[in-house]
Amino acid sequence: MSLIIVESPSKAKTISKYLGNKYKVVASFGHIRDFPAKSGSVDPDKDFAMTYEIIAKSEKYVSKLIQVANKETKEIYLATDPDREGEAIAWHIVEVLKEKNAINDNIVINRMVFNEITKNAILASIKNPRNINMDLVYAQQARRVLDYLVGFTLSPLLWRKLPGSKSAGRVQSVALRLICDRESEIEKFVTQEYWDIEAKFQNIEGEEFSAFLKCYSGNKLDKFDIKNEEDANRLSEEIKARTYSVSSVEKKHTKRNPYPPFITSSLQQEASTKLGFSAKSTMLIAQKLYEGVDIGGEIVGLITYMRTDGVYISDEAVEHIRSVISSMFGKEYLPDSPRKYVKKVKNAQEAHEAIRPTNITITPDSLVNYLTPEQLKLYDLIWKRTVASQMNSAVLDQVAVELSSADGVVILRAVGSSLSFDGFYRVYGHDDDHKNTMLPLLNENDNCSLNDVIPNQHFTNPPARYSEASLVKKMEEIGIGRPSTYASIISVLQDRQYVLLNQKRFVPTERGRVVNIFLVNFFNRYVEYDFTADLEEKLDLISNGKIGWKEVLHQFWFLFIDNVDSVKKLEFAEILNVINSEMASHIFRSDISEVDKMCPVCNTGKLSLNISKNGIFLGCSEYPECKYTKNIGDDVVDNTEVSQYPKVLGIDTVTGQEIYLKKGPYGIYLQIGNDKGGKRAALPKDIDPNLLDLKMAEQILSLPISLGVHPETNHEIKLGLGRFGAYIFYEGKYFSIKKFEGNFLDITLEHAINIIEKNRTNGVIRSLGMSQDNKEVFLCKGRYGFYLKYDNLNIAIKKGIDVEQLSLSDALKLISEKL
Repeated sequence: MSLIIVESPSKAKTISKYLGNKYKVVASFGHIRDFPAKSGSVDPDKDFAMTYEIIAKSEKYVSKLIQVANKETKEIYLATDPDREGEAIAWHIVEVLKEKNAINDNIVINRMVFNEITKNAILASIKNPRNINMDLVYAQQARRVLDYLVGFTLSPLLWRKLPGSKSAGRVQSVALRLICDRESEIEKFVTQEYWDIEAKFQNIEGEEFSAFLKCYSGNKLDKFDIKNEEDANRLSEEIKARTYSVSSVEKKHTKRNPYPPFITSSLQQEASTKLGFSAKSTMLIAQKLYEGVDIGGEIVGLITYMRTDGVYISDEAVEHIRSVISSMFGKEYLPDSPRKYVKKVKNAQEAHEAIRPTNITITPDSLVNYLTPEQLKLYDLIWKRTVASQMNSAVLDQVAVELSSADGVVILRAVGSSLSFDGFYRVYGHDDDHKNTMLPLLNENDNCSLNDVIPNQHFTNPPARYSEASLVKKMEEIGIGRPSTYASIISVLQDRQYVLLNQKRFVPTERGRVVNIFLVNFFNRYVEYDFTADLEEKLDLISNGKIGWKEVLHQFWFLFIDNVDSVKKLEFAEILNVINSEMASHIFRSDISEVDKMCPVCNTGKLSLNISKNGIFLGCSEYPECKYTKNIGDDVVDNTEVSQYPKVLGIDTVTGQEIYLKKGPYGIYLQIGNDKGGKRAALPKDIDPNLLDLKMAEQILSLPISLGVHPETNHEIKLGLGRFGAYIFYEGKYFSIKKFEGNFLDITLEHAINIIEKNRTNGVIRSLGMSQDNKEVFLCKGRYGFYLKYDNLNIAIKKGIDVEQLSLSDALKLISEKL
């Protein structure tokens, strides 16, 4: 009897259908061995000696493998997946069977490899077995060792230095950096206003069409040349004052070529975009289609192996595809020769075929009664992409018409296109960009009547957050991760709560931001995109036998552990200072005043970032006298709400500029003008932006304003607005007015004096004088008693000390005891 070992039971069931009683097919249920989940499983000091153990959930499957192997087995075929992981699983199975004395030297060990689970492919692989490819095994071991060493070295350090953080991984940390870097781009983005001018014309037949201003007075207009409404209106009047005729007509044919057949990343991207599937769901559905589905009582593997970065299709499969195109759509859709594709993505291995149906004659319509709705959608996508990849190009007729004023000062351009031959669009469809936008018949020198001129205002948009599809695409472009790991990387980031998926876009959580800042500042080399991609390339070189796997481990490990040891010596305060500095622009916008950083409770301390195992929060610098904290939640911007902004409320009566209502990462705010330096003011949370009018906006932007002078001191009292709400400013101190009933804009001088009097028992009582280092010492009273304020220090005064008699020398003595 011959034994065939595969990973999954469904794969075993499908293969069993194709073979007779001479073969016994059993499943290992994936990996059977791994490193124990503890420190020391890999010892770099002993040439990376590795300790393996049977995975707990695999013990019963290993026992079955041993039992079957002992029953007169003469030959073992290892039919695990055709990639590094599959090769490693095959090697581990043999090693375990040897250790358990389940096989002897008389048993022939064969490695059989196939790209699709069809009868022909299985029989062909049995006839052409090979040995286990140890280079592939070494590459998998190197990857696993690297991931283990990074995880079990860096994660404990992360737990100590950043309480509450869960893990850091070799590739997941780079993916997190991608998401955080994009969020920083969005936060720093400055919206730019620009205009275009559309003119409505009629040709001599009375047919309407639109053209856009392209040149004025001999100057070609670029996107941002028309900066504001004033310029747009001036140019609109210039256009209206002239007559026009057609000065040129340019016609040409353009082709749209079909896309290559699917690889893992492009399948995940397209399934996300067109079907709304997550990367993880896509791979689970594809796995089932690959391993086999019951079609009328027969188990059929419907697609080829789904973890691949190769875009080629076998010659035999191409001929079948071309035959289907000819019979279903006609010879006009069939190119003269087969299309050949070459993958251009960094570090592509191209070891396997592209993802395609195993039998192209099995159409999606024929499977309606056999597949789940999700399976049918994915198979339909794969079938159409495969067929389309071998079809003729789509052909578009494009027309570009220029209209010039009689004096040549104004030139406008109209563009139209129509689909003259649908080609591969017939199967795969096309984007809205390719819809017909026909122009009426226009000839040179034709006079055209101007009906209307419409200036259109636009604003630039920040770069979009990554979706699952665009994140996978970016990872593929820069060469990090592999077809087998894209989905798991994304899942880990979500499971660790480092990122959230909002409106199908990734947003880093506060925890994710902090972890990324820590890694970028203290382990920058290891989260650089190029470094990670180069390491992936070295793993490929190991696969090809061009470099030793332990050589790669040595190059990585000893520099890495030196980095870890140096970071271990850092105090938590040093790390927190770096994180506070990096997070400042996120927590406190760069354009806000110092008042926004003041504690809203004690009105004396400043807020800064702190980290605990329970979360990220703002704390007061006056702690322990002031115990104010504010959790930093992971609320994310609602994209549907952002689309309403920016909007213009009207013209500011003081500056003559427009007042904008805008949406930023931290809420809604007002801005005068659209330049980066325009005055801004955060909109208080108790004001409904939908009810905000121009008058109220001007009042808010005018803050801070003087309410008058205090009758006892003759010192000015001001009303202002900060990030935590409105405040009163008097004698260098800020007083919160959260408890004021009514609109804060209605606060009078009398109201302000009452608020000050209620709060005067707190804060600075008097100055005690200057220390020898020329720093002022203050006697203060907080919520928890009296204390001294010296430089950035707060020193509690013990009960029993008479603060009324406290002198500067007494205070300096108390300070020196604390220093």
